[in-house]
Amino acid sequence: MRASQKSPSRRYFLKSVGATLSLPTLHSLLPDTLGAGSALAATISDASTPNRMVAVANLLGFQLPYLFPETPGKNYESTRLLKSLEGLREDYTLYRGLDHGVKGGHFAVHAFMSGVLSIDAKGRPDGNISLDQLAAESAAGRTRFPSLTIGSESGIHGGCQLSWTRSGVRVPPIPGPKELFERLFVGEPVSQLLQVKDKHALQGSILDAIRGDAKTLQKRIDQEDRDKLDEYLTSVREVEQQLQLKEQWVDVPKPEAPFDQPKNKNMVEDLPLLYDLMVLALQTDSTRIATLEIGGDFEPKHLGLEKGYHTLSHHGKKQENIDQLLVLEDYQIQQFARFLEKLKSIPDGEGTLLDHTSVLFGSGMSNANSHSNSNLPVILAGGGFEHGEFKDVPMERHKVPLCNLYLSVLNRFGVERENFGTSTGTFA
Repeated sequence: MRASQKSPSRRYFLKSVGATLSLPTLHSLLPDTLGAGSALAATISDASTPNRMVAVANLLGFQLPYLFPETPGKNYESTRLLKSLEGLREDYTLYRGLDHGVKGGHFAVHAFMSGVLSIDAKGRPDGNISLDQLAAESAAGRTRFPSLTIGSESGIHGGCQLSWTRSGVRVPPIPGPKELFERLFVGEPVSQLLQVKDKHALQGSILDAIRGDAKTLQKRIDQEDRDKLDEYLTSVREVEQQLQLKEQWVDVPKPEAPFDQPKNKNMVEDLPLLYDLMVLALQTDSTRIATLEIGGDFEPKHLGLEKGYHTLSHHGKKQENIDQLLVLEDYQIQQFARFLEKLKSIPDGEGTLLDHTSVLFGSGMSNANSHSNSNLPVILAGGGFEHGEFKDVPMERHKVPLCNLYLSVLNRFGVERENFGTSTGTFA
């Protein structure tokens, strides 16, 4: 606060037709700088075979000695954790040596899909937007849902943090198969559709009023506060775009449900069903982009184990703990393999759904026991890429960022860009 100025109220608000949106604190804004008559002062599907993208990640990594083979190249030997994927060897590529160059243990896992820590996002042209959300921007309007973010709000460090918007806002996840089923297949009654339309119209008028008042406000504040306001207005524009997309799909019926609505059980038992619903979402072209995060609510007790997932991840190099972790990780990779097999079994244009879907699988944590975010476990499957290899990427000289691989995935999806996150080029 400038020493010569009186302290303004802690928050100003943009209000219109009964709704209030709080502004960031603007230190250069004083009550007497707003005109007395100011409202703000007073209230302060196209191609037949489209490209698709899926990303699956867990919070606590994998036991790398049981995942990575000894021999790079196409003739790599299978490992304990790769056995479930053996029949799909020609459909995926395993990478060793890729990461984002970030540190922070559990608190850095949120950078897995963006390459950028949230605290470092300010001032970057794209902030810490995640891979899926950048792709969703390019595909907006082509499907009912630009993307589907699936995960849990429970577990360590605040639940699912896989997807991030351009303005640095976490995309809240769809928490279970019941909610995902409703999103995909359950339509609104006619009476509720009218209410939805009225709600969209109301929200649209609110945003119109906010933009008008904000333009007036920008003339009355200094550059530092203009930057804050710009960030805020970016969030407002994101909401506006979401409303426009929802509006165009209000009268379009959803696909017919292939089975009855399921009930949520637990993340372990629900995982196969979540994968099945993701397949249906892609197959019905309800979306072309989906993410799934396996978090701290993946409870070992549902696999007959006693200790918690997070507790086991800090195994202290005790083999009995590692053995239990391997049971969990085997199960996760088995379900991932089953997902790939389903995609591969579904005809799509001149190929299969897997041929047209780039599927990333991995974690922002390489070693939860030591809180390491280096040398991340990463698999890329499908998408029309050439596969069948274990790529051992040099980790010292001329280090290749994981975002280089992400940039290649974006390009394949149809997003023509020269950079993403911390990329230095496409992956070669």
